[in-house]
Amino acid sequence: MGLDGLQRAPWEAEGAAKRRVVREIFASIAPRYDLMNTLMSLSRHRRWREQAVARLGLRGGETVLDVCCGTGDFMAPLSEAVGPRGRVAGADFCPPMLERARDKGFANLALADACRLPYRDGAFDAVTVGWGLRNVPDLRAALSEAYRVLKSGGRFVSVDTAQPRSALGRWFSALAFRRLVPLLGALFGHGREYAYLPESTERFLTPEALAEEFRRAGFQDVWIERKMLGHVALVGGTKR
Repeated sequence: MGLDGLQRAPWEAEGAAKRRVVREIFASIAPRYDLMNTLMSLSRHRRWREQAVARLGLRGGETVLDVCCGTGDFMAPLSEAVGPRGRVAGADFCPPMLERARDKGFANLALADACRLPYRDGAFDAVTVGWGLRNVPDLRAALSEAYRVLKSGGRFVSVDTAQPRSALGRWFSALAFRRLVPLLGALFGHGREYAYLPESTERFLTPEALAEEFRRAGFQDVWIERKMLGHVALVGGTKR
């Protein structure tokens, strides 16, 4: 990993520096990314993706884009939902993560920035993003791009970590994510990188504030669904 970009704490980076630092972080952790996701979520992260896909109400033959697709874990339930007549595309700006997705057999992958998607207007029936919006250097640009590439009536959903509201949720977050996640990352030689997860979550918008950004981008019928004592949030909306 290029440590020059990490002389400042990575969660403090903004703009172009954030784009560079986040890309370096995910390139570094790509080999252990799937394993760490399973350990950190107690094997629940795939279930949350499946629940997000269910909220989209996808039909056979529809076309879906997974933004910040990483190693492709969102693409499996999406492909099942749209069936053999459908199409699932994935976009990510980190080549080592895309390589992992290709190794799983996923195609239609593009090396692309969430803030500048290489797709035509109205190309997709649905767009998903998992644990990605807090990593983009320009949230409004990313939401605008998701809106742009959706058809009228298209659906968008984000799954990400959040700050719990309840005392029990905050206790769980402090124990599991503030302490155990960096420690677990350190066991694999990536303690600094995995300190980014809790720090970036604390600095990111609450689900309610994110929902307002969805509305600002033009989405309607915006909804929020919390999981894991409030530490994970699904936020979705529809393009009219």
